[in-house]
Amino acid sequence: MKVAVVGHVEWMKFVPVEHVPGPGEIVHAAESWEQAAGGGVVAAVQLARLADSVRFFTALGADDHGERARLELEERGIEVHASAAGALQRSGVTFVDEMGERTITTIGMKLHPRGHDDALPWHELALCDAVYFCAGDADALLLARRARVLVATARELATLRQVAVELDALVGSGKDEAELYRPGDLAPEPRLVVTTSGALGGWAQPGGPYSAAPLPLTTVDSYGAGDCFAAGLAFALGAGLDGLAALDFAAQCGAGALAGAGVHAEHVPLP
Repeated sequence: MKVAVVGHVEWMKFVPVEHVPGPGEIVHAAESWEQAAGGGVVAAVQLARLADSVRFFTALGADDHGERARLELEERGIEVHASAAGALQRSGVTFVDEMGERTITTIGMKLHPRGHDDALPWHELALCDAVYFCAGDADALLLARRARVLVATARELATLRQVAVELDALVGSGKDEAELYRPGDLAPEPRLVVTTSGALGGWAQPGGPYSAAPLPLTTVDSYGAGDCFAAGLAFALGAGLDGLAALDFAAQCGAGALAGAGVHAEHVPLP
């Protein structure tokens, strides 16, 4: 299978702590690390464990973090197609507490690909079995629709409203207000709307409730679980699964993200 991600990159510092500091409080960490992160990266890394090829359409900052992100992704076998942004790479800090919950602060402007950038091989999206759209402008969204299957995140509702594109699936959250989708928010309505609720599973329309996948024996952190779920759903739909079979596979991908630190994708058996 050939798949692609249209999205963004954040150069993230991960800091494991006992708890997230409150106002005026000082907490200490024994270690920290930095790596390419953000929803687009998480999805591309997940899909690199599943598909025969992964193309990542993004924008990278004109600094060392942008170049390091490109090299890191290419080392994972991801084909990076990036606009050269005239700004610093967006960065951030993620605190991970003892329960595995992540608390994120991003720094700087989100850099995302633009569909009118002729330097990017947008025509290749028409060859893809599935595309996950998690950041980009309206032109990029229209080009992503050339793929056989298009899945998007509800975080990008503002962009999704700009063009009348029918999504094969939209993934939102029942817990995060920034990822909440209400019927009528988009026209035409997505063919499938999935609302995730973590360990409780979630709700699909059409389809109704679905169960979460079994959690790993040890939950390291929850960073990227939602985007791993969405990427897994895009892959499953592109592979011809539908209904609960596609959701079950996506749930396995989301649960697998809990097993490792930072941007992590556990191997999931192919459907």
